[in-house]
Amino acid sequence: MRNEGGFATLHRLNEIIDFSTWKTKTPEASVRRIVQESKQIFRIQPGLWALEEFREKVLRLFELNTGNKHSEEIFSHSYYQGLLVEIGKYHHQTTYIPAQDQNRKFITQRLGDITDTIELPHFTNDKLMKRARTIDVIWFNERQMPSNFYEVEHTTDIKNSLSKFYELQDFHAGFYIVANISRKNEFEDKLHVSMFGAIEKRVKFIDYQRVADMYEGLTKVNKSFW
Repeated sequence: MRNEGGFATLHRLNEIIDFSTWKTKTPEASVRRIVQESKQIFRIQPGLWALEEFREKVLRLFELNTGNKHSEEIFSHSYYQGLLVEIGKYHHQTTYIPAQDQNRKFITQRLGDITDTIELPHFTNDKLMKRARTIDVIWFNERQMPSNFYEVEHTTDIKNSLSKFYELQDFHAGFYIVANISRKNEFEDKLHVSMFGAIEKRVKFIDYQRVADMYEGLTKVNKSFW
């Protein structure tokens, strides 16, 4: 972790650590336990950790030491967009993020540099294209048709995302709200109203930790979706 600048995702640690001499069948689980239990390491986000000795430097790098809640929200939102992009690419999906998000950072990389496109493939009429352009992350299959739509809801109104999904319901695609587990009850309350009855059984909630766990697991022989 020190060689990585004082911080790293669990996914990255699993990539760079030589497990050849580890006498365990589950070295990734051991890494996770060591990181979680060490007093010399602190959590920035689920799946993203840093050394205490680098705390000030790392928080300054990510603009998390300003006391500005907006900066923390932007970092968190972009972080989960980036995780979803990386997971999608692993599953051989073409990944999209809105053009207005391309300069935001996924840890230290521009989102525009890691996603496949910021230009939405023309898969439907102009009205629905305009709506789809605002979705936080979209995965497209080999036929350039949407396979999954993701909305990251850190503090914004979940109802707005459900409204987008409602308009896009005619596509054979998954609809996912990604948020802190503390918002699951709010998600359930807003989904189970009559106006969203047509998509009620199609929209799923994924909490932040689950997304981080999926990203961590990309180094394993595990290609299952949600």
